[in-house]
Amino acid sequence: MRVLVTGAAGTIGSVLCGGLVDRSHTVAGLDLTPEPEGFTGDWFTVDSTDPDAVDAVFAALSRSGGVDAVVHLAGHPGEGSLPDELESHVVTLAAVLDAMVKYDVNRIVYAGSNHAVGRTPHGDTLLDTAARPRPDTFYGVAKVAAEALLSLYVDRYGLDAVSTRIGSFQVEPESRRQLSTWLSHDDAVRMFEAALTAPDPGYAVIYGVSANTRGWWDLEPGRALGYHPRDDAEHFADRVPADPERDAAEDAYVGGPFAGEQFHRPALDSPLASPAEN
Repeated sequence: MRVLVTGAAGTIGSVLCGGLVDRSHTVAGLDLTPEPEGFTGDWFTVDSTDPDAVDAVFAALSRSGGVDAVVHLAGHPGEGSLPDELESHVVTLAAVLDAMVKYDVNRIVYAGSNHAVGRTPHGDTLLDTAARPRPDTFYGVAKVAAEALLSLYVDRYGLDAVSTRIGSFQVEPESRRQLSTWLSHDDAVRMFEAALTAPDPGYAVIYGVSANTRGWWDLEPGRALGYHPRDDAEHFADRVPADPERDAAEDAYVGGPFAGEQFHRPALDSPLASPAEN
């Protein structure tokens, strides 16, 4: 499969590109930054908020054999104003989707976020993908809006679209909360490959986490698409020190600290810390 990965130089993108190549896929990369050393496929240094530039990437790929699918990771990982978040996560997605329709690319896998449901109180039952969106930040709001845009394009143009609500993408968990929300590097590659190759998913949402003993989210939607995580954050539990005050605060909502009052601010205010990959 020939895959275009946007945000290919980012934390997830750099891991995913190498993982897909190792699994015999051909990868083209798109990012704001120049081509990383050692990247083996086509590379496009492009701003994804520019629809003409995105269109030109798809045109170039079309001339060289086309592309079968897109993994859309591009977007600023920080919590900014509401307009900035919508531009970074919804406008960029719209540019990609319009190009996909124009150049007959029918599959997209989107880097959604656990922060789309981050304001959901943490309970004793697994949170499934049918739960209503409850974003914890403007970043989370943009991720919810992006899923709505994907749904529209699935219904309007018959695309296949999978949103992967990614938890804590780390080499290993760094907090008690992350023992529940961790997504390992290897499982991330397994998840994206499953979403890229699952037959006829239509519109689907899955939780992007590993098979954590303390997991909070229902993994069955991912398994239905062929994502079978193998890693468990419990392996690292003895390396993560307890911090009762912090752990209690992070346990209250599934979004952890990003559901806290420090993120309560006007929609048009200045940027704060990043909720992404947490």
